[in-house]
Amino acid sequence: MEAIRIAILDMYDNARNEGMRCIRQLLARSAEENGARFRVDTFNVRAENELPGLGYDIYISSGGPGSPLPSDEPWEPRYFQLIDSIFAHNQVNEQKKHVLLICHSFQLVSRHLGVGTISRRKSTSFGVLPVHFTPAGAAEPTLRGLADPFYVVDSRDYQLADLNLPRIEELGAKILCLEKERPHVPLARAVMAIRFSPEVFGTQFHPEADGEGMLRYMLTDERKQQVINTYGEAKYHEMVRLLADPDTIEYTESIILPTFLRRALVQLGQLTAA
Repeated sequence: MEAIRIAILDMYDNARNEGMRCIRQLLARSAEENGARFRVDTFNVRAENELPGLGYDIYISSGGPGSPLPSDEPWEPRYFQLIDSIFAHNQVNEQKKHVLLICHSFQLVSRHLGVGTISRRKSTSFGVLPVHFTPAGAAEPTLRGLADPFYVVDSRDYQLADLNLPRIEELGAKILCLEKERPHVPLARAVMAIRFSPEVFGTQFHPEADGEGMLRYMLTDERKQQVINTYGEAKYHEMVRLLADPDTIEYTESIILPTFLRRALVQLGQLTAA
């Protein structure tokens, strides 16, 4: 069996993170569970201006720190050129390229495609938080099996809101999830997941987050003190409680990225559809 070529686009700009560990862990698990061979290459996009070409079957573009607003950094036009090339390839080729966009990458591509407004939040959204389906989200195969609401690891200073509905319709995109309802807050609810095309799927949250590993990380003295100093003791204890619950982050982790990979493998002829 020919190896499936996977490119991880590391958008962390050399910042310390758990995301890359979680992505690699899920890829290893998926290869084993599906009897597939993965060849995985990592590209340090923001720190080293490294970007892959179109020679990959699957692209996973990570979260990361900092602003998703326009910059003059050299990687940015090259990153968007890759995204545009993947969309163009998929329009005319039977064998598609599959893309998962996580958090920072989701914001960047949403801005690039013009599906809505990316703006700074009034305050950071941080924690294990509920996410609600739209009608399209309830019918989305990659989310099948999740409750409404389901729980995610959310960590962001920016958000996608004020949607450009004509542009979304032009793309054939579907808004899948919205952030928690806040009746007492007179602000638009941020978009939390979009199917940009049949092959391109993006989430504002971190579907790769590993409940067990995240809990272990949160229980370290250094991280505990960071969270308490920034968000307060109540927020810290709420996160620990939810991370320890197997029906929250651990369950979300078991559904979204593994299903994305299985669906890609089916389309690439590596698996038979269930």
